[in-house]
Amino acid sequence: QVQLVESGGGLVQPGESLRLSCAAAGSIFSINDMGWYRQYPGSQRDKVASITSGGDTNYYADSVKGRFTISRDNAKNTVYLQMNSLKPEDTAVYYCNANVVARVSFGRIRKDYWGQGIQVTVSS
Repeated sequence: QVQLVESGGGLVQPGESLRLSCAAAGSIFSINDMGWYRQYPGSQRDKVASITSGGDTNYYADSVKGRFTISRDNAKNTVYLQMNSLKPEDTAVYYCNANVVARVSFGRIRKDYWGQGIQVTVSS
């Protein structure tokens, strides 16, 4: 139906930057909020940032305010997370989330979709 594919993770040193991308594909009618979450080993998945379809209301976790910026390209059904001044505590698996109105055989459904997760490691 709908797939979210993340890219851009990897290993960087403290203070460096990374840009995560997440592209949605499939039977999409429209996409509402999109966001990024992260998960530490043995912990729950926490919201890092989110953005509305119009891009005018963004949420940031306190721990990333001033360092991370979320944006989206609606023409490409893609959401980005620019991560600057990375710290070792930003090391986690990052997941993309999208609230999608999908086309189905009987009409449309609204559902949350998740990417497969991508590793970000910040270490010297």
